[in-house]
Amino acid sequence: MKKSHSEVLWTFLKQEQIATLEALKRELRTTSTMTVFRRLKELGYLASYSDRGKYYTLYETPRFDEYGLWSHSSVWFSQYGNLIETVKELVEQSTAGYTAQELGGIVHVEVRQALLKLLHQERIERQRCSGVYVYLSQDRDRQRSQGLLRKAWQEKLDIGLHPEVELLSDELKAAIILLFSLLDEKQRRLFAGLESAKMGHGGDYKMATLLGLDVHTVARGRTELFASRVEGSSVRKPGGGRKRTEKKHRKSSETSKS
Repeated sequence: MKKSHSEVLWTFLKQEQIATLEALKRELRTTSTMTVFRRLKELGYLASYSDRGKYYTLYETPRFDEYGLWSHSSVWFSQYGNLIETVKELVEQSTAGYTAQELGGIVHVEVRQALLKLLHQERIERQRCSGVYVYLSQDRDRQRSQGLLRKAWQEKLDIGLHPEVELLSDELKAAIILLFSLLDEKQRRLFAGLESAKMGHGGDYKMATLLGLDVHTVARGRTELFASRVEGSSVRKPGGGRKRTEKKHRKSSETSKS
């Protein structure tokens, strides 16, 4: 029984894994581009984001990595489709944004034009950090979290984070730093002290390194917590600050004459 065009194409791509449009035409013995694409659409396919998108594969073939990428014979495919959509998704999912160089290292192709197009379309944002542009989510809350973690990482590059702090997930680091940024001075000290206590031995140094605090500040916060010296919700001690001004009452007017 003669195979249909779809069956021929499926068998060929399962064997070869990837192929160009010209190779697919030869296999189907046709010169029609539309015929090939109709069959590809029936089967479900992806075009490569590298090599100018000239390679095709069945959608069921790739085994995507943690970034949603897959390569065969140095040709790259993405579960998100083309390069622009891939870059957009990677930026959105990142915990601290990406520089163009970092993104290029992940996707293995030049990404500057894709980034500029996304910026022009207002689908991502960028900020300058330590003299380098970092590309961030368009979502304001996500962008703030990414920016805070990127800044924290840049500040720690020279000294390096404590090994046990490095074991924390990127998401947990970002959450800690974001929450920390929303607290007042006293709350920061107490929060750092609490997280230090959770870490055990060396916790003061680890949290001081992660949050950019003096280690003595973290120790003080931990001591205050466990000595029950936290005084309500006020940042100042009772009696601190300006003294209350007594409210002056107006003298009652003279009794009206009868």
